Amino acid sequence: MEWIYQTAETLAAALRAGEVSSAELTDEAIARIERDDKAINAICVPDFDRARAAARDADQARARGEDRPLLGIPVTVKESYNIAGLPTTWGMPAHRDYMPAEDAVQVSRLRAAGAVVLGKTNVPLGLQDIQSFNDIYGTTNNPWDHARTSGGSSGGSAAALASGFGPLSIGSDIGGSLRTPAHFCGVYAHKPTLGLVANRGMVPPPAPALPIDLDLAVVGPMARSARDLALLLDVMAGPDPLTLGVAYDLRLPPARHERLSDFRVLVLDEHPLIPTGAAVRAGVNRVADALVAGGARVERHSPLLPDLTEAGIVYTQLLISGSVARFPVESYEELRTQAAALSADDQSLDAVRLRAMVFSHPDWIEANSRRELHRQGWRRLFAEFDAVVCPVTPTPAFPHDHNPDPRTRRLDIDGVDYPYFDQLVWAGVATMPGLPATAVPAGLSPEGLPVGVQLIGPMFEDRTPLRLAELLEQRIGGFQAPK
Repeated sequence: MEWIYQTAETLAAALRAGEVSSAELTDEAIARIERDDKAINAICVPDFDRARAAARDADQARARGEDRPLLGIPVTVKESYNIAGLPTTWGMPAHRDYMPAEDAVQVSRLRAAGAVVLGKTNVPLGLQDIQSFNDIYGTTNNPWDHARTSGGSSGGSAAALASGFGPLSIGSDIGGSLRTPAHFCGVYAHKPTLGLVANRGMVPPPAPALPIDLDLAVVGPMARSARDLALLLDVMAGPDPLTLGVAYDLRLPPARHERLSDFRVLVLDEHPLIPTGAAVRAGVNRVADALVAGGARVERHSPLLPDLTEAGIVYTQLLISGSVARFPVESYEELRTQAAALSADDQSLDAVRLRAMVFSHPDWIEANSRRELHRQGWRRLFAEFDAVVCPVTPTPAFPHDHNPDPRTRRLDIDGVDYPYFDQLVWAGVATMPGLPATAVPAGLSPEGLPVGVQLIGPMFEDRTPLRLAELLEQRIGGFQAPK
């Protein structure tokens, strides 16, 4: 039997039954990578010798009667996670030789669960793009169409999953970096509730690995099935052991419902700040139709929905002000001059981004206060609904665009060009308030490209969108291997 496209759950059962060994699974995955990755370029830092040794150790552990959640399962890890003995560069040439001394906390958790780490997956420069390319490791291609991007910043992980390079991967997300690559490559990803999953060691070089509470950013699981996402989230979830206090109960509540007919779902396919392309709208409608057919209560509008225009602006302000906080002083002064020259009437997202680059601390406090009002709005909405279905981005995977000034790039939505970074507003619907969101496949576009949607759930109720993802997978199908 070929195991390449089997789920981690299936592989774990086969390993327990003695139908296959971890050494065999690992060798098969490595052979697949060596055969196919020249065209995809997903695995930027292979670690095959240590993977084979870990697989032998897993087989010996199982022979002794041990059993762990991922014992013997081959996995990949986003390049931005520290792995002792391998470079961590975040795609930045100045740090191409940086070698961390210890594993990131999530890499440690993978190993403790018995996983076999095959290597690291490609990312964009500084994790700052919706594509995955850099001057150290080159460009990761979409397995469905090599002329298109696999997404970013966890694009290498999504491409690896779609290509059969292991059933699981771990990535990170602040601007859709888990969800967008999953949508572009036809796989699954889960952006956990903000603060649920420890992030120490997922840090730009050469910064020390500290237990820091990040704003907006999370780390999370990627897979080829909804149940595998839940399996990997259980391994990843929980506070950093270096953290003294825990602000939440680690026992995540169960999904609100087990049957599709019990779910109350709000379906969105329009955003006031950017159009939704026809292919993505069709994917949203396929999911909505499946929900209705399964007996779920589906609404298309609700007065409880927080204002999406303000949400997009607040998200952009928090995202950009945080990302440029360490700019050199001379850059800051130049940006401040540019922002001051903007017309007061210019409320475009380009203008919002430029003003956010020179936010003062009081500006940030004001934006953060508005975020808290949105969180309260979402709490009210989730008293009436269990999940929100909406796009991840307005389009399927777009052609590679390596224009060195991303501010001048454009996104083609059904023949009309829009500013490249405006597509982030859909990701921000969940990111700004810190809500969990599960990206799921929703069929193919007329061009034969994957289309995904995201299922947004209530804060710290991650199991609810994950269960809905599993029920939808049973209804409309899930991952398809690229032709």
